[in-house]
Amino acid sequence: MRLNTVLLAAIPALFLSSSPSSAQSWPTRPITAIIPFAAGNANDITARIVFEQLSKQLGQPIVIESRPGAGSTIGVGQAARATPDGYTILFHSATFSASYVTHKTLPYDTLNDFTAVSPVGISPSVLVAAPSKGWKTAGELVAAAKAKPGQLNFASAGIGAASHLSAEKFNIAAGIKAQHIPFKGPVEALTEVMAGRIDYYFLPIAAAINHIKVNSVVPLAVSSDKRTPQLPDVPTTAEIGLPAAAYAFWNGVFVPAKTPQPVVDRLYQETQKAIAEPEIKERLAKMGVAPLPMSQPEFAKYFKADVLDTEKLAKDAGIEKQ
Repeated sequence: MRLNTVLLAAIPALFLSSSPSSAQSWPTRPITAIIPFAAGNANDITARIVFEQLSKQLGQPIVIESRPGAGSTIGVGQAARATPDGYTILFHSATFSASYVTHKTLPYDTLNDFTAVSPVGISPSVLVAAPSKGWKTAGELVAAAKAKPGQLNFASAGIGAASHLSAEKFNIAAGIKAQHIPFKGPVEALTEVMAGRIDYYFLPIAAAINHIKVNSVVPLAVSSDKRTPQLPDVPTTAEIGLPAAAYAFWNGVFVPAKTPQPVVDRLYQETQKAIAEPEIKERLAKMGVAPLPMSQPEFAKYFKADVLDTEKLAKDAGIEKQ
């Protein structure tokens, strides 16, 4: 009887703790932000820029927990198991969708274990090749690939990486066949491209700029619908007649599913406010991150659509789950 009495007495308190009024007072203590990438990774740097400002606005510390490994799935799994109270948030990217199509098993349900809260931005990739290849345009690369079907190769930072998916989408749109050479990371891939041992490579613009300036690589196209300010003279894949080749590498903020909607709404509003700050906007632009304006419901739909689109891309490209 005593145990039952204690449990019953606790029920009102549980309801109170998850009530709208309680959610609206969020946050009243430090927030843990899980970043499923290694420290120093572009996603990690982007997240820290945003969370630094977000912490100031919320008046609470945001404690960063880097949880890299297994293609980001370790950190995401940890976030999925967290209490849905707004005190654990996840910063993720298009890699979220890629993991869905490259892993046979996952420690979470991609489409149901999370609420997509707020987009942070979008980062197009740039198609590059070594000057020794002699290509001045993406059209010349495509012509070379069609002249020797399956003989050209392209680099990636790993199976399912943005560099891999960007290239596969480009290949399908251009109607070419090429051999995929995955590396352990972007540094090794870029080194082989600059040496001319790899024919072409899609990499983040921020990582490519300095190499382009010193002519270590030649930029052939940007994987976006609009030209990027960092490379204003480089045409987009749409401009070269391959609109279906655009690959959007986005990033944003997520929380565990069932997090109270008032918390989701406030986190969305404050994140949008943070990335609109002139200083933050400038720092993100230097990282090659462009705005991705949309509401919270729009971002939720965008995320699910991206997962399904990536699934179709993987199927078309013959990418098998590992």
